[in-house]
Amino acid sequence: MRYEITGTTMQTLDVFLSAGDSVFTESGGMAWMKGHIDMETNTRGGLLKGLARSLSGESLFLTNYSCASGEAMITFTPEAPGSIIPVQLAAGESRICQKDAFMAAEESVTLEVHFRKKLGSGLFGGEGFILQKLSGPGIAWVEIAGEVREYNLQAGETMKVDPGHIAMYEPTVNYDIARVKGVKNVLFGGEGLFLATLTGPGRIWLQSLPLSNLASKLIQYMPAKGS
Repeated sequence: MRYEITGTTMQTLDVFLSAGDSVFTESGGMAWMKGHIDMETNTRGGLLKGLARSLSGESLFLTNYSCASGEAMITFTPEAPGSIIPVQLAAGESRICQKDAFMAAEESVTLEVHFRKKLGSGLFGGEGFILQKLSGPGIAWVEIAGEVREYNLQAGETMKVDPGHIAMYEPTVNYDIARVKGVKNVLFGGEGLFLATLTGPGRIWLQSLPLSNLASKLIQYMPAKGS
């Protein structure tokens, strides 16, 4: 199986399948395809797992695409301007992703929900208690709004981040939330009441454009109801 990511701000992902290869995506995630491809839609793991995934921003049903013969191509497109990031996972290796980040994955990859353990992180962490967890072996692709910056934090090294900018991180990274200090900073700093503290070791992926920021900006230009 090979893939190709094309484009800049509205990228596309082409996955090329040989006979016997298969990938899965959320319901409605496919844009176009060619070749002899069989489709099968199901809850992938049962109804309870499907319901749990829906809490993390994905559809209740997932669709599996398998190449029956020859070579086939299937194309996936993101829901918003941004970046498509390939995630190559070894057996037992995982990534924690923001809600709705999952785009597609090889059949061997596991997609499940991830619950933040700390109350403060869940209440004020920007994405709530429920995130997505991708586990290997295999390759997955995630879609992240805006541009993406990757950092490798050493053991004990920390970075403070506006929670909405956290796109993905390795499970070895400790995620905590701290209140912004100073009354003037809280009232006039424009960064909200809380910042996330990410502590290494491990890699983190930060996004330049949280969808919540884009939505709040666009709503300023939308006509009010009844106008």
